Amino acid sequence: MLWWAEQAGPREALRAFTGRQGGVSSGDFAGLNLGDHVGDDPAAVAENRSRLATEVGVAPGRLLFARQVHGTGVAVVDGPWQHGPPEADAMVTATPGLALGVLVADCVPVLLHAPEEGVVGVAHAGRRGMADGVLDAVVGVMRELGATTLLATVGPSVCARCYEVPATMRADVSRRRPVTASVSWHGTPSLDVAAGVLEQLAPHCWDLEQVRGCTVERDDLYSHRGDGTTGRWAGVAVLRDVP
Repeated sequence: MLWWAEQAGPREALRAFTGRQGGVSSGDFAGLNLGDHVGDDPAAVAENRSRLATEVGVAPGRLLFARQVHGTGVAVVDGPWQHGPPEADAMVTATPGLALGVLVADCVPVLLHAPEEGVVGVAHAGRRGMADGVLDAVVGVMRELGATTLLATVGPSVCARCYEVPATMRADVSRRRPVTASVSWHGTPSLDVAAGVLEQLAPHCWDLEQVRGCTVERDDLYSHRGDGTTGRWAGVAVLRDVP
């Protein structure tokens, strides 16, 4: 695991981020690639996911990933998929023993926990999802499930200095999320997606933490922007019953 934390309360939650280490994929996907949509050997991906499930304490069928589309959809999960994964960029559950995962290779993974009420959530926040409100959406669904006090952990992502974008794109996003406007290492227009994520979460969370690091600049994380064809690492949240 790249980073993990357990929070106490009426129900505990494990929140973790993976990296490249510990998997069986090879070539462009070498390591613990968890993405089944990037061209890797399906058997290698299945083995990598099985290893992650064991690491976080669930059966392989209870490690769940949705079909991410850079949108704002939120899936409320109470068991393993019956008809395949839904299309969603966030998931929420109040059911212990389900590991909710989000796949990333530059976008921002967000892990949420309401320790008093026993609710966890995850969100995949790329440029488009962040700007369109995926974080407001996942917090809103957690509130509907009774969550009041929220903790959030924001994982590594591409930094503003490495996320060069066209000037028109920066203008469009920063018109809605002004804090995201930035410049790259070369002085060209760029976006700070993580800043937009943190700003949106701050009003809702009494504890908010960001794991440092840029996916482009770190060798232990997959980065689509840095590597092109590559794998996916993950953020995972698991609700646990306290004995």
